[in-house]
Amino acid sequence: MHLILTHEQADFDGIASLLGAALLHPQAVALLPRRMNRNVRSFIDLYGQDLPFTENRDLPNRPIQTITLVDTQSLATPKGMSAATRVNVIDHHPLRPDLPAEWEQSLHELGACTTTFVQALQEKEISLSFVQATLLLLGIYEDTGALTYASTTPQDIRAAADLLERGASLRILANFLNPPLSPEQRSLHDRLLASARSLTLNHQNIVIAAASGEEMTEEISSIAHKLRDFLDPDALFLLVQTNEGIRLVARSTTDQINVGQVSAHFGGGGHARAAGALIHPGSLSLQPDESPLEAVYRELSTVLSQHVRPPITVRRLMSRRPLVLNPETSAQHAAHLIQRYGYEGYPVVEKGRVIGLLTRRAVDRAIAHKLDLKVASLMDAGEASVHPHDTIEHLQKVMASTGWGQIPVTDPESGEVIGIVTRTDLLKTLAGGSQPVSERQNYALRLEAALPPARLSLLRAIAEEAHGRRQAVYIVGGFVRDLLLDRPSLDFDIVVEGDAILLANALAARLGGRVVSHARFGTAKWWIAETRADLVQRLPEDGHLDPQDLPEFLDLITARTEFYDHPTALPTIERSSIKLDLHRRDFTINTLALRLDGHHYGELYDDWGGLLDLRRGWVRVLHSLSFVDDPTRMIRAVRFEQRFHFKIEPRTQQLMSEALPLLRQLSGARLRHEMDLILAETNAHLMLTRLEELGLLQAVHPSLTYTPAMQPALLTALQTTPSADWQLPDFHSGLSTPQRLAYAVWMLQLPSQALIPIADRLRFPADLTAAVHAAQRLSERCDAVSAQSPSQISEELDKVPPLGRYALYLTCSSPQARQLLETYTQIWSKVQPTLSGDDLRARGLPPGPLYRQILTMLRAAWLDQHIHTPAEEWPLVEAWLKAHPLPAE
Repeated sequence: MHLILTHEQADFDGIASLLGAALLHPQAVALLPRRMNRNVRSFIDLYGQDLPFTENRDLPNRPIQTITLVDTQSLATPKGMSAATRVNVIDHHPLRPDLPAEWEQSLHELGACTTTFVQALQEKEISLSFVQATLLLLGIYEDTGALTYASTTPQDIRAAADLLERGASLRILANFLNPPLSPEQRSLHDRLLASARSLTLNHQNIVIAAASGEEMTEEISSIAHKLRDFLDPDALFLLVQTNEGIRLVARSTTDQINVGQVSAHFGGGGHARAAGALIHPGSLSLQPDESPLEAVYRELSTVLSQHVRPPITVRRLMSRRPLVLNPETSAQHAAHLIQRYGYEGYPVVEKGRVIGLLTRRAVDRAIAHKLDLKVASLMDAGEASVHPHDTIEHLQKVMASTGWGQIPVTDPESGEVIGIVTRTDLLKTLAGGSQPVSERQNYALRLEAALPPARLSLLRAIAEEAHGRRQAVYIVGGFVRDLLLDRPSLDFDIVVEGDAILLANALAARLGGRVVSHARFGTAKWWIAETRADLVQRLPEDGHLDPQDLPEFLDLITARTEFYDHPTALPTIERSSIKLDLHRRDFTINTLALRLDGHHYGELYDDWGGLLDLRRGWVRVLHSLSFVDDPTRMIRAVRFEQRFHFKIEPRTQQLMSEALPLLRQLSGARLRHEMDLILAETNAHLMLTRLEELGLLQAVHPSLTYTPAMQPALLTALQTTPSADWQLPDFHSGLSTPQRLAYAVWMLQLPSQALIPIADRLRFPADLTAAVHAAQRLSERCDAVSAQSPSQISEELDKVPPLGRYALYLTCSSPQARQLLETYTQIWSKVQPTLSGDDLRARGLPPGPLYRQILTMLRAAWLDQHIHTPAEEWPLVEAWLKAHPLPAE
């Protein structure tokens, strides 16, 4: 028998999951729990005849081969279960550490367990009655707070929409989700309300209520719902003494308090927003004259301090060192600044005090009406500001009361403007799409596992030096992205909030090496290749360090921001904060940073939603003008998409299609650089296919295309190492052999007239163009050449550089021609006469073009097998000289 079970005191999510599993396994027995929430029991009593459930009294007395547990990971052993019974858990709660190892598990990060089954029912196209659809919708609505809890996922919402389309009744749902309390529940409600006490931890308001409820036979969750609505705390904890033990029911309205973790301390479980536990008195350590209820209350008060996180503060959101305006600034100059930096609002400051906010809209209107006004006349007057330690709740109130989308952040002591926080910063934080969060995630252990000891020790030395100078330092970009994707690399750049050149010079003075700096960009290259052996002796690390684990150099970069004077222009650079430095990057997945200095070591900074997009598998630009600023990002987007098996985010793809014409304005060198990088990738063929699909190749040059028929030769070029007979260097003209071959076979498969225009557009190296051009000319005469003698074929192939010959070999469809190319490469190209120019001179022949003619004739004779031994060479030369007499002197 296959038995489907859920937890006791079942809610709608548990019973709806039971239904979903029953519909997927119609031969199984879906057993109702003995106890259900009162509103759930009412629904079953009214509609149970339309549902495939079995009551305990009707359970068949048969051996149980399989048990499916839904919406729970706890199992009370049913009659008929044996050691051979397979248990499969389908749940959406975190994995319990004590779950038996032999149990199968399928855990899904969803707001409701029911969603898992709705998705499966959709895939199998199983029809539903309106009662079944309504019960399933009740399950989703109850565990997601009617789709309002932070744990709600897009899958939950899509599942709910599907159920509505299948006939689920919102009218019935409303009747059962929030039923009135029974007299028994009302009595307990009043006692709990009278005992409620408030506790403030980390600025969070927590209410704990405790009461005796031995007479309770109904669920307590409805009481928790009513009390939460009435008291409006950040978190609510109910402790009720029952005949079974002390029941803990917990609810949270904030991400700062994870009640699931608190419940787990007492042996329970649940979500971050809703959880519960049954605490047996025997497990408690009672103090003298202390009741079990008092003991749990005391322990809960202690445990809470470990699980209530500090609130998000303005400090986490703000951008430092904002641009501020003087009230006497002209509208024209303000317009110039807005165009240059792109911000929507600027604090107006007079004598160190905020007196207003200037918005882009006000400036645009003044310019449109040709009004020559000062900022003081255009700004929204006011002294609104927040302090770094203010909560985002306070920030919301300030924004709401002023209508300002940008609020200055001032030092609470000096009143100086030290930052600015925008409506976008706030919305991103509230939506959970990016950091800041109350506690930054720390990846120190993962960082240390990814780096060799010497390189890690060097990193710590840099962090120590920066910390001593009160500079924040970060590893940024691709290294952090790849670390989080479990694809760690060894190459990383260091970004410094401060002066990277000064830090680099200090490191060189302390550890050795030399610094090459660029003051305009605020960058420094610290060369250590020549001093690695000495440097490892100075690093603060016990044990032996391998100098070869250190890089040749390290780039240190001052945090900066960029702006573009016109599309495709190179950026103008100014010093800035790490937040704005990350904002200048191409895609959100490249905006992640790990801080290294002081107690921040290993903290992940994610101000632009990179971590969420990594989890989604999205390549997304940071702003709508990203491709206008740098059109090469379109090619880069494809490279990242195919490398990581991600998807270009829909809005980003739309922006790409709108910016395609800008690729024509780019220099060939910049375009070639991006194409070089693609042909260095494992998935280059997929990237070229995607570039073709998105119209990017044609935007580079109208004749540039890539078709599926080109793929076999390209893959061979990229993945196969040619034998030494082909005489291809490992690296030439800045390209590896696979890259050069990939270009060659790609161009060879395009129309011949397209080569020169494309080569000019992409600035191909001259030798690459020449090789392909020679191979093209030979390819056009391939059949005629194949019919010639070995010497004639060799003469033709001698004119084609090795790169062109091998590219022709990869792209040629004729087996005979491929065989001739192999024969030439392995045999004919190595055939040379034994006589040399010295031998000819010794016989008295005058130097000159005659030597080449004779030696060419001898080689042809060997190739065509007219001679077979060196002894035959001189007679052949003499016969040739008779037929070609030397001119008289």
